[in-house]
Amino acid sequence: MDLDREKAFAERLAQLRMRAGISARDMSLSMGQSQGYINKIENLQNLPSMCGFFYICDYLKITPMEFFDETLTDPRRIRGIEEKLKKLSEKQLAAVEQLIDAMLEPM
Repeated sequence: MDLDREKAFAERLAQLRMRAGISARDMSLSMGQSQGYINKIENLQNLPSMCGFFYICDYLKITPMEFFDETLTDPRRIRGIEEKLKKLSEKQLAAVEQLIDAMLEPM
């Protein structure tokens, strides 16, 4: 793995962790690792194993695909909204779609 990819991985982990409001130390300890485990990954001193990566995703409640999709700034929130959208009627979905369209229009 080249340094740019390692750096991108570390930055994405930090972004997702901070978005979830979790300290690196708390995340490390909650995962059963040493208190510096996540810090070492984020500071490019270490990389997780595949098993460790899957556990990181589980801990953050995201899929591996969501981890690498940088267009998703808050995958957990988006998935939660998606679940709520599934419960709406056709009329309600149309209203939400109009609202989103209006929010995305350039000012």
